[in-house]
Amino acid sequence: MKLISSMALLLSVSFSAVAMESEQAQSWLKRLSDSLNNLNFTTSFVVVKNNQAEPYHWFHGISGDDKQLEILSLLNGPRRDVLRRGDIVSYIEPELPPYSVAASHISGPIPAIFSQDVSRLEDNYEFISVGRSRVLGKPAQLIRIVARDGHRLGHWLWLDMDTGLPLKMALITRKGQLLEQIQFTHLEITEQPSESLKQLESAELPQVLALPDSQTQAFAWQVNWLPAGFERVSANRHRIANTKQPVEFMLFNDGLVDISVYVNPSQEKQRAVEFVMNGATVILNQITNGIEVSVVGKIPSATAKAIADSVTLNGSNQTDAGAQ
Repeated sequence: MKLISSMALLLSVSFSAVAMESEQAQSWLKRLSDSLNNLNFTTSFVVVKNNQAEPYHWFHGISGDDKQLEILSLLNGPRRDVLRRGDIVSYIEPELPPYSVAASHISGPIPAIFSQDVSRLEDNYEFISVGRSRVLGKPAQLIRIVARDGHRLGHWLWLDMDTGLPLKMALITRKGQLLEQIQFTHLEITEQPSESLKQLESAELPQVLALPDSQTQAFAWQVNWLPAGFERVSANRHRIANTKQPVEFMLFNDGLVDISVYVNPSQEKQRAVEFVMNGATVILNQITNGIEVSVVGKIPSATAKAIADSVTLNGSNQTDAGAQ
């Protein structure tokens, strides 16, 4: 009886510790969101993957009429800038005419959910407060976002203990393999927005594009299996830039991760699956029964394969890839 009581006490203490770690982690993530939305800051970071580094410069601030202002610039290669003023995001790229879309966040290396309500992720991820370390010469708190299933990657965040802003991020497999990381190299908090943001506040932005309602579009194919929590957020038809071949596209999201699925007819009948890993991003391509399917996302390769295998033409037999 004493042994049973001791085991029950140990289990109770263990569950309490886990609950406390989760509560502390969520508190830190709430602070991260508040800081990303409310502080004026200038920062630089490097995305490291495949032994290569992509440097970025990131400005954030609050305008005089309380609108958020952002500039995200890729510093290597042709100049690429993404600008945000309130709910308008503009893209300046060398290959395309400048354009704007209605959006509340910039799509970039930093997941948008970190400036939103991360509790939306609770069904599919656990939050764990691990310990403290030193990053960019500053004391940092390590938070792990751990997938509840094997279909996703883990996200580790090192947050500045003074401001709650990110100092480092990493994408990790369930076995602990580092696939990709973001290392911040500079962080400056200011009372007022930077001069670049002040110019953005009064700049004339490109016209906002009127995008079709993707939820009403009908497609000749469907994805019959996705990890729990993923929902379709957009879809369209377009032509591949270099080949001009028509392709249908769907984008799925679980709050943290995007998965893109591209489908088009192929002159080939069959082709073995091809994988390419770009850091944490898997790019899978296969042809089955004359249909080419590509899956792109920061997910394990086995997850991408299961998604691709589940794609069927409407009216054909469906395959439950989740049972594979």
